[in-house]
Amino acid sequence: MSPASAKKKAPSAGERSLSTADERREELVTASIPVFAEKGYHAAPTAEIARRAGISQAYLFRLFPTKEDLFVAAVERTCDVMRESFSEAAGQAAREGREPLESMGEAYADLVAEQGEILLVQLHAQAISPSVPAVRDTMRRCFATLFAVASEHSKAAPEELKMWMAGGMLINVMTAIGANQVKEPWAETLADFEGECSFQKNDPSSSAG
Repeated sequence: MSPASAKKKAPSAGERSLSTADERREELVTASIPVFAEKGYHAAPTAEIARRAGISQAYLFRLFPTKEDLFVAAVERTCDVMRESFSEAAGQAAREGREPLESMGEAYADLVAEQGEILLVQLHAQAISPSVPAVRDTMRRCFATLFAVASEHSKAAPEELKMWMAGGMLINVMTAIGANQVKEPWAETLADFEGECSFQKNDPSSSAG
């Protein structure tokens, strides 16, 4: 390739800047999820998130003007992951002649087991929704999207969809409190679902009965 053609194909400085910023935003959202998952919205230090992303705190606020903006982006990312998981599971169920809601439920349980931080970000978002309208609106859109995906693929009646989503919320709560680590009848019953709710660190005291 000649110098002239290389110069011709090279992106402009503005294009490089935009591309870099977009990539950095994606990296920053990825870095923020474990911090928000562990510490919640209010306690999560933006300095720690910036360190994880390998950028300065000042640059973090150039990419996301407020911590709320970054948290909303993190919540949106978790919603996208769940939506994609549901859609893939439903497509697989259709190819295999399986029941879509059952397949999507199993996929969600597996997702929670493998990427527990996604669940924790969702729980933190739900907890602060009454006081942070932007997060509340994001969670509303998230539930609307997941409901629409489940409805489209399953053709289930509203009551069946409500019970299915209620089962998902039970998975959330039992996973968050590490119920699978508790050897008591209530925990063994309520945490009995496909997949393992084991993303929490083992708590020796939790098995005491």
